[in-house]
Amino acid sequence: MALNLLYANDTKGQYPDSWYAATATPLDVFPALQGDVTADVCIVGGGFTGLSAALHLAEAGRKVVLLEAHRAGFGASGRNGGQLGSGQRQDQEALESMFGMAEAQKLWQLGEDSKNLVKDLVAKHKIDCRLKPGIAWTGSTAGDVKHLHEYAGHMDRHYGYKLQVLDADACHGLCPSPDYKGGLLDMGAAHLHPLNLAIGLAKAATAAGAQLHDQSEVLEIEEGAKVKVKTAGGSVTADHLILACNGYLGGLNRQVAARVMPINNFVAATEPLGEDAAKVLTRDVAVADSRFVVNYFRLSHDKRLLFGGGESYGYRFPADIKEKVRKPMLEIFPHLSDVKIDYAWGGTLAITLKRLPYVARVAPNILSASGYSGHGVGTATHAGQLMALAIIGEGDGFDTMSRIPAPAFPGGPSLRSPLLVLAMTWYALRDRLGL
Repeated sequence: MALNLLYANDTKGQYPDSWYAATATPLDVFPALQGDVTADVCIVGGGFTGLSAALHLAEAGRKVVLLEAHRAGFGASGRNGGQLGSGQRQDQEALESMFGMAEAQKLWQLGEDSKNLVKDLVAKHKIDCRLKPGIAWTGSTAGDVKHLHEYAGHMDRHYGYKLQVLDADACHGLCPSPDYKGGLLDMGAAHLHPLNLAIGLAKAATAAGAQLHDQSEVLEIEEGAKVKVKTAGGSVTADHLILACNGYLGGLNRQVAARVMPINNFVAATEPLGEDAAKVLTRDVAVADSRFVVNYFRLSHDKRLLFGGGESYGYRFPADIKEKVRKPMLEIFPHLSDVKIDYAWGGTLAITLKRLPYVARVAPNILSASGYSGHGVGTATHAGQLMALAIIGEGDGFDTMSRIPAPAFPGGPSLRSPLLVLAMTWYALRDRLGL
């Protein structure tokens, strides 16, 4: 990869100019790593995955050093749509066809565990991230709605999980968009302020004894009986290493890089809508629609529409992110054509071919989790806990996740992005044609 995504689109050591950053809980900058130190576990990456791993390991009495190239929550963890979804990124019927019912049920339970973990951490550590229940899944075609309604029955019969079916009137009563024809409401799912969740996890991890270092980009990893992780200012020698880099891994590990590809996604925050917020949503729930290139949105506490959409596959963010997001936003809410957008930002997430996370032991003492494919709020936080437990010696959940096959992207680094662009362009065309 020619560009270093850590710096290609952002200012070193600064959060993007997002609504999240403008409304975040203050967090002091952690000092950069200086000198050579030792640890039981070194963690690379200060997003949900790394911060959760650091917290759980420190609480278990391990000496933890976490290295973050920018600031805690800088990456996708502090920029995303804030949706804490149920299950995995793929729905249960897809998982059943891939892996069989027994394994699909284990993956469902892990998904439930991930939601519960986030809710428990927010309560335990008193994290002010405005956690609220409810995500609606909306369908833009009659076929999409039929599938969603049938899925609700499937989930009730086989998993005992209740999803509220929304016909056209109920859907429009919740979300008055002319695009949506019906859907589901999942009140077991939730939404939150993701940067404040990351900041809360960082504070909890340091309170538990973890050492966090900002502006400490990892330049080299020496593998062996002990790993040595080098930065410009020093090094960490540790018994175990956790790679928690997601879309910002770069060339630190070829095995992971072959299976986990960075892509960009974009979010905009409108001006406060006041009473007109009810023309977008009549309840304080989040929405994700049935398009392959998903639109996702919710209202902020100050009545802005936070709207995400418009993936891109070049590594540079577009020059005008506001217009990038405005286009899909107006497809869903044409009446917002004159509404001002106050904030617009991009972020780099990571996907896998199967849209399921890649969780792996890439060396005897090196664990990695990434590729959450847009389902990272719960899954990444949980993956951090599962890697911590695996290091402690309780590896059942980690083993279940690591059994998910993760084929490499075809063509290597030079071809995989162009191939994905072709595929995604095709799916976007299908969305537009209603196929």
